[in-house]
Amino acid sequence: MKIDEIKLLYEFNDWADARILAACARVSPEQYAAPATIGTGRGGLRATMVHLLDSTWQSRIALQGYYEKPLADEAAYDATELHEDAFPTLAALQERWVTEQREMWAYIDTLTEETLNGMIRYVIPGAVREHVVWHLLLDTINHATQHRSEAAVLLTGYGQSPGDFDFGMFLNERAQGKS
Repeated sequence: MKIDEIKLLYEFNDWADARILAACARVSPEQYAAPATIGTGRGGLRATMVHLLDSTWQSRIALQGYYEKPLADEAAYDATELHEDAFPTLAALQERWVTEQREMWAYIDTLTEETLNGMIRYVIPGAVREHVVWHLLLDTINHATQHRSEAAVLLTGYGQSPGDFDFGMFLNERAQGKS
């Protein structure tokens, strides 16, 4: 993987995130906070969006060495998770989203081709994981795609479909200077 390729994929990820967040802004605060009434992976819209943000954050801090050594106990790992109650409003989530996006790009901007294609090792409860750095970065985007899709189902049920998230659509908009 090359630096410009991973950056392109993260530009796509940010574009797709912007589409889903814009659709979230079109629902009522009650709809945003409501538990799911249909079977989606994480629950309601807020729960799904918080999980999406949390998984991106977890990947970044793992990549930056936070989990290089075991934390004191399993409760210490729980303390690193973002929880729905910390984001009672969409505005609170969006504020943290902007911060996380900035932090992820700061990390990506430090990468060299050697580190991007090198190994990362981190410790989670009960396991030591080792991955190629770009594999973990790509998995973060893939994971986000899953949860954006779940959020899109909920949003569509509220009459606020976020529209399509196709990579080709992103590339077309990018070529036209729209993204």
